[in-house]
Amino acid sequence: MIPYGTFTFFLIALIVLIPVIILGLFEKRSRIYNGISTAIMIVLIFSSDKHNLFGQTFLSVQLINFVLYLIWQVAIIMFYWKSRSKNNSFMKFFIVITLSILPLVVVKVMQSSWFGTAQLKLHENKVIELIGFLGISYVTFKSVQLLMEIRDGSIKEVKIAKVFQFISFFPTISSGPIDRYKRFVKDETKIPTSENYRVSLNKAIHFIMLGFLYKYIIAYLIQVYAINPLLLDFSNFTAKWLYMYAYSLYLFFDFAGYSLFAMAFSYLYGIQTPQNFKQPFKAKNIKDFWNRWHMSLSFWFRDCIYMRSLFFMSKKRLLKNQFTMSNIAFSLNFLIMGVWHGLEIYYILYGLYHAALFIGYGYYEKWRKTHPPRWSNQFTTILSIVVTFHFVTFGFLIFSGKLF
Repeated sequence: MIPYGTFTFFLIALIVLIPVIILGLFEKRSRIYNGISTAIMIVLIFSSDKHNLFGQTFLSVQLINFVLYLIWQVAIIMFYWKSRSKNNSFMKFFIVITLSILPLVVVKVMQSSWFGTAQLKLHENKVIELIGFLGISYVTFKSVQLLMEIRDGSIKEVKIAKVFQFISFFPTISSGPIDRYKRFVKDETKIPTSENYRVSLNKAIHFIMLGFLYKYIIAYLIQVYAINPLLLDFSNFTAKWLYMYAYSLYLFFDFAGYSLFAMAFSYLYGIQTPQNFKQPFKAKNIKDFWNRWHMSLSFWFRDCIYMRSLFFMSKKRLLKNQFTMSNIAFSLNFLIMGVWHGLEIYYILYGLYHAALFIGYGYYEKWRKTHPPRWSNQFTTILSIVVTFHFVTFGFLIFSGKLF
């Protein structure tokens, strides 16, 4: 069952979480029941009547894949944590990172159209059910982030039970937001007061109502009355231009709605999962946009790809010019982001397009330092928002695969 995809899912989830809510209102927390409720929801999420074992829906291939993957990731993390003081070499770090992302790489290759013959042209969802599971990307991001923080020494304690809980946290398991281990453990360890839990409960209710508005009303109306009609006659320039707007707005309201649901159910557990969107179409430039759009993913790529590649180049002194190394790091960052979405050409072009926007804006910022603006007022602010919006929506048109 797709998380937050049906009203049945919400009904079951809320029933399962009733004891969690009651205990929270009385300043209590049962980690045993939290584990039981998580297990129930994971079985529900990964259950399938198409790919099951021994005729049992709850023994789905996806569920077995998830359990095996969870054991795999926890074993890698705990091995690296236990052996960090003996030999913290880069080679060992490289090996554990490679092993951590290997299942995701296999799934992405199998999903790719480049692998169509070998996989007998299976549908993407069937590939996920047969060799992976829903949300494998976001679970991998959590694991990789934790391994990197262990190497950096920013994490002082790693417990196997907490790692299992962090990786398998069901509200965010399929599409994020991507939480950080230290922040998650801090919330999980601290039991909120009755007053604080009531505030979290009110926020959760607000997120759910707003999520329904975004995902099941606005996104639905955009799809039915804008996207679907435009796709019926997609041969002319005007249709593609209007589709660019419609698809961009649909992406936002659909994904933002999902993220609000994930935050809501996290808050019911007392875990304040970070938000994913912060009025992204009000961004004044491309950097501002990525500080507002899918923020947990954007910050993950910034910290794990951009910053580390830039640090590596600076440490090895590969180039003398810091600005050039930063541009190379941006290019690598967005190229990997594009490839992560898929190996199709339009995803790769989408990543390179945003890399070009970042690099171009970097040159513009350098120019602005010696050429301060003559006017800076409300009109120029609105103009910058409009220009940024159109650059961003054109990128989403590339992302949709409908440009050509």
